[in-house]
Amino acid sequence: MNSIRKTILAALFIALMAIGANAAAVITIGTVPLTFQTVVAVLAGMLLGWKTGAASMIGYILLGFTGAPVFSQFHNGFSALASPTFGFILSFVGIALVSGLLVEYLPQKKIRFYLAGAAGLIVNYTIGIVYLYYYNAAVLSFDVAVFYGIAASMSAFFIKDAVLVFFAASMAAYLIQSKAVTPVYQNKAG
Repeated sequence: MNSIRKTILAALFIALMAIGANAAAVITIGTVPLTFQTVVAVLAGMLLGWKTGAASMIGYILLGFTGAPVFSQFHNGFSALASPTFGFILSFVGIALVSGLLVEYLPQKKIRFYLAGAAGLIVNYTIGIVYLYYYNAAVLSFDVAVFYGIAASMSAFFIKDAVLVFFAASMAAYLIQSKAVTPVYQNKAG
């Protein structure tokens, strides 16, 4: 695969992450803004493969650290580390990596896209909620009962992300199987 094409597509997904972070950032549930980043990270893995998809998510995080206002609600810089939701930003690399690996290595059946999307969603919420727990316990000194309430409030986001990931998996499967989009990777399962 042409490395220039991979670089351009990775840059496109970095831009899509910035747009997904802020397209609905003015809409919040509690204090947490509504974003479309999880679905973009899943699509990065499905369409770019695990290497290029994960690299694009690393590029997105590095771009935010350099001062570009690409994180949710146009935040930027290393101050994002002090956010209780920074674990979700970290999870984007894992989402693209896992969903990309599954799409690349599972047999060429449509279900691989749904499995990849579900696995990406699990990675997202596992890393995000573990970081949220650490932040609340270590930084804010909240007890476990308060954390359970905060974690339970994530259910609305999980439902939104599950629906979007399902549609993204359907779209990626259709685009690739109809040959409307040529993936950056070759399926290793044959």
